[in-house]
Amino acid sequence: MRSGQLIRSGRNMKLWVLFLSTTAPTILAVAMIVLACSTQQGQKQSNRNAGSFDSDSTTDANKPSTSSGNLPLRILADIPLTGGTTRLDYQSLDSESGRLYIAHLGSDLMTVFDVNKQTIVGDVKDLKRVHGVLAVPELHRVYASATGTNELAVIDDQTLQIVARVATGDYPDGVAYANKEGKIYVSDLHGKTDTVIDAKTNQGLSTITLGGGAGNTQYDSASDRIFVTVDARNELVEIDPHSDQIAGRYPLTGCRGSHGLLIDSEHRMAFAACEENAKLVLFDLESKKATAIYSVGSDPDVLAFDKALGRLYVSAESGIISIFDERGRSLEKIGEGFFAANAHTVAVDQRTHRVYFPLQNVGGKPVLRIALPSDKQL
Repeated sequence: MRSGQLIRSGRNMKLWVLFLSTTAPTILAVAMIVLACSTQQGQKQSNRNAGSFDSDSTTDANKPSTSSGNLPLRILADIPLTGGTTRLDYQSLDSESGRLYIAHLGSDLMTVFDVNKQTIVGDVKDLKRVHGVLAVPELHRVYASATGTNELAVIDDQTLQIVARVATGDYPDGVAYANKEGKIYVSDLHGKTDTVIDAKTNQGLSTITLGGGAGNTQYDSASDRIFVTVDARNELVEIDPHSDQIAGRYPLTGCRGSHGLLIDSEHRMAFAACEENAKLVLFDLESKKATAIYSVGSDPDVLAFDKALGRLYVSAESGIISIFDERGRSLEKIGEGFFAANAHTVAVDQRTHRVYFPLQNVGGKPVLRIALPSDKQL
C-alpha cells in the first residue's frame, strides 16, 4: 500500500469514529424504545390468551355463555332442576300465576317452577314416563299424560296432589282442553286414537279412532275445534267437540312424520312439525289447506308461540332451534342454529317474552335454560 493511501485511510477511520460517537446514542435510544413497545404488546397479547377479561366477562366457570350463535337469543340463566340427567318433555306455562310445569319423563315426575322468583315450587312424583302437560287455570287443574301406565293424571294446582287418574289409550302424549265443552282430549300415539275425558267428573267419555299414530292435540278457540296431527297419514284431523266426531281430514303436503302442532287462533294459522324430513308446514285454518313449507332442524318436536311478538320457536331433538316471525299469512325465518344438546322442548312466557328450554344434562345435571330475544327492546 502506498503512503498516500495510508493517509487517506487514516483520515477515513477518524471520520468513521467521529460518526459513531455522535449517532450511537440516538440509535441505541431508538432500539430501546422499539424493544419496550414490542415487549408491552407481547404482554397484552399474552394476557388476552391467558383469559383476561373486560367488564362484560365473567370468572364464573358455571355461568352459561350469553351467546347463542346465530340465534336472536340472549341466555339469562341456567337453573338446576331436580331429578336425574334424563329426558324432559312437554311444558305448560301459566303466565298469570307465573308457574311453569315441566314433564321430566325420564325421572317420572313433573316439576313446578316459579318463573317470577326463579325457584322450584315442588315436584309431582309417581308419573310414569310423563309426556304431555297442560295447565288449566280456570279449573285449578294440571293434566299430565303418564305413558308408562297409559293414564291421564289430574293434579290440583294448589296442593300439587294427584286427585284422579283416568285410563287412556296406548301411549298417551299430547293434551288439549276444549273449554266450551269442558272436555280434555289426549292423543294416544300407539293406540291411534284420541281419548275424550270429562273435565268435571274425570270420567272417560269416548275414544275417537284416527287411523294413524296421534301426534300432538291442540284446541282452536276461534272455531271451537280440536285438531290433531296423524303421522302415518300425514294429516291434520279436525274434531267437533260437540259430537266428538271427525269433521275433516286435511293433507299436510310435503310433510313426513307429522307430530308437533301449534295453533295461532287469532291469525287463523296452524303449524305442524314433521319429524322424518325436518320440515314445518304452515296450514291455513280458513281455507283448510297447507300453504307453505319450511326447513327446520333435524327431528323437530315441540313448538312455542309468542303472541305479542308474532314469533314461533321450533325446537328439535338435534338441538337446533328455528325461529320464525309471522309476516302476514306467511313466516320469515329470522334465525336458526344449534342451541344445546337435546333442546327439543320449548315454552314462552307471554308476559315477559322469556323463553324456557329444559336441558337434561348440562355439567352433569338437568337445568332450565332461560333466554330472551336479543333483537327486541324488552
